[in-house]
Amino acid sequence: MTAIPGLPALPDAEPAELTGIRIGYARVSTGGQKLDRQTDALTAAGCRRIFADKKSGRDTDRAELRAALEFLQPGDIFVVPALDRLSRSLADLITTVADLRRRGVGFTSLHEALDTTTPGGRLVFHVFAALAEFIRELIVSGTREGLAAARERGRTGGRPTVVTPGIIRAARDMLPNPGHSITSIAKLLGVSPGTLYNHIPDLRELRRAAVPRRALPADTRPGLPSVAAYDDLLPSQRTGQS
Repeated sequence: MTAIPGLPALPDAEPAELTGIRIGYARVSTGGQKLDRQTDALTAAGCRRIFADKKSGRDTDRAELRAALEFLQPGDIFVVPALDRLSRSLADLITTVADLRRRGVGFTSLHEALDTTTPGGRLVFHVFAALAEFIRELIVSGTREGLAAARERGRTGGRPTVVTPGIIRAARDMLPNPGHSITSIAKLLGVSPGTLYNHIPDLRELRRAAVPRRALPADTRPGLPSVAAYDDLLPSQRTGQS
């Protein structure tokens, strides 16, 4: 073990038994960019095989990176020209390197001269991991403080609501009418059906209170004239006349 004042003891260099096999990985963001400079550097570093992607560093679906990681065996060393060729996210970078370490695979970045097979190289990644956790905690703490301050001012998070008291009143007036569906009412008022359910707690009760409209009997419908005065005009009546 190597002890450093103020820090936990660092384990011996990993992997304990090196195979001497170096596997390289290169990446460019677009098809128009050239990989030559990166592959030349990896070849000069002694890489026996080089995998290369032409995709953005933020793209998680990188077939050649996946193939390279699967190809590695315990004791191998994974080599990249620079840290940003492997990932543009500090969290993803730390996760990948930590996974390699658990598998007994070393990691080297040529540009930054980082080598996790040495205590110094692992120390750098310990610092990276601590920094990533520190940043995450700062973000979480800042978010919580911002929400608390907003609540004290009477504001809450989320999108501003489009519902007004007038919309609620209009919806409540229309809900008992069975001729209007909830979807049609919501569309008419410019909101979603879910919004009506959220803002009208007794919506279902209002719908159940609706009375279906029934047709009145034919002889009791108001406003219809009597046909008795026109019986003499019917064909059956005219036929019987002399």
